[in-house]
Amino acid sequence: MHVLLFDDPAIRPHLLPFTFTRPVAALRCGILTLAEKWQHRLGVASVGYLTQPYLQAKFPAGDVSGPALIINGAVCPDDLLTRQVQALQPGQALYSDDLLVAACVADASLVAELIQDGLPETRQVAEPVTVISRPWHLFLRNGAEIRRDFALLTHGRTSEPVNDPHTIVYGAENIFIEPGVKIRAAILNAEDGPIYLGKNSQVHEGAIIKGPLALCEGSHINAGAKMRGDNTVGPHSKVGGEVGNSILLGYANKGHDGYLGNSVIGEWCNLGADTNTSNLKNNYASVKVWSHVAGRFVDTGQTFCGLMMGDHSKCGINTMFNTGTVVGVGANIFGAGFPRTFIPSFSWGGAAGFETFKLPKVAEVAERVMARRALPYDKVEQGIMQVVFDETAKDRIWEKANA
Repeated sequence: MHVLLFDDPAIRPHLLPFTFTRPVAALRCGILTLAEKWQHRLGVASVGYLTQPYLQAKFPAGDVSGPALIINGAVCPDDLLTRQVQALQPGQALYSDDLLVAACVADASLVAELIQDGLPETRQVAEPVTVISRPWHLFLRNGAEIRRDFALLTHGRTSEPVNDPHTIVYGAENIFIEPGVKIRAAILNAEDGPIYLGKNSQVHEGAIIKGPLALCEGSHINAGAKMRGDNTVGPHSKVGGEVGNSILLGYANKGHDGYLGNSVIGEWCNLGADTNTSNLKNNYASVKVWSHVAGRFVDTGQTFCGLMMGDHSKCGINTMFNTGTVVGVGANIFGAGFPRTFIPSFSWGGAAGFETFKLPKVAEVAERVMARRALPYDKVEQGIMQVVFDETAKDRIWEKANA
C-alpha cells in the first residue's frame, strides 16, 4: 500500500521559513527526517508527499491511484504508534485529540478533499504523540529523537570499531559507527546519550563529542570542535566551534569557531568565522520569535532559543545574532553590530539596514555552492526559489518604501 505524508494546513505555515522549501515531513529531527522515520518503521521502499504545488516536482506524491495510507507529516513515529497505523483498515482514521494522525483511504486521488473536509474519527492514539508544530520543537525534541532513531537504525547490527589509538571513548556500547568513518584523536562521550557516526563521516583531531549526537553521511566535525549534546549534523555538512542542542538540516557549513545553541540551520547555509548566536536573554525572560503566520513576534515559552535560518542563507565573519533571531530563505547578512531579529527572505545587509538580494544574484551563489557538492541548481530549484521570492515580498518592507 502506498504511503503518503501530508502537510497539515494547520501546522505547515507555523514551520516557516523551513517549510518554504520542503514539506513538513522532510524536516530532520534526530538522525532521520520525519519521512525517513516512517519509511524505516513501515518497511516501505519509498513514501510520497502531499505538499504545496510548487514543491511537488522536487517532492513527488508518486502513485495516487488506489488505496493508500496517509500520515500527518508532522508526527514522529514510535513502535506503538506504528502498530496502530498499520492496523488501520480502509475508511478508518486515527486521531490524537483533534489532530488527524493517519488514515487508510480507498482512493488516494481524493486525499486532498478528504483532509480538507475531515475524516470521521474511528480511534484515538494509545498514548501522546510527538508533533513538530513549531520550529523550536525541532531542537527541543532532538535528543529524544536521536535516541529513538539510534535504536531503530542499529538494532541487530554491529558497529565498526574505533581503530584510532589516540581517540578516547566513554560509553562504547552507545556508539555506532557506519562503514567509511574516520576518527582521529577525538573524545567520544556517550555516557549520557548515543553517538551515531554516519557513513563516510569524519571526526577530526581534538574534537570533543558528547551524546546524544548524530553525524550524518559525509559530514565532518572539524578539529577542536566542542559538541555539547543533543546535536544533529545533517548530511554533507561541516561543523566546528561550540555547538549545543542544534540541528543543521544538511549541506550546511558552520566550519569555524563561534557558538551555536538551541538553533536550526537550513540547507545550503554558511555561517562565517566567529559567528555567534545568543540563546538566552540577559533577563532570563521567555524568548519571542517572528511568526510568518501571525506577522508579529510570538512567545515560544522557552528560556533558551537561538537562531532559525532558512535555506540558502549566509552570514559573514563575526556576525552576532540576538536571541530568537529568524532568518528567511536566501538572505545574505554581514557587517558590524546585531542585525534585527527578523530578517526577511532575500535580504542583503545587516545592522546598518537591508536591501533586496535580487533573485539572479541569489541564483549565481546557489549554483556555485551546490556545484561544490556536485548537485545542480536546476529548473526545479529555481522554480521553488521564485515562488518563495514572490510569496515573501510583503516581508521586505523597504521595497514598499522605495516603490
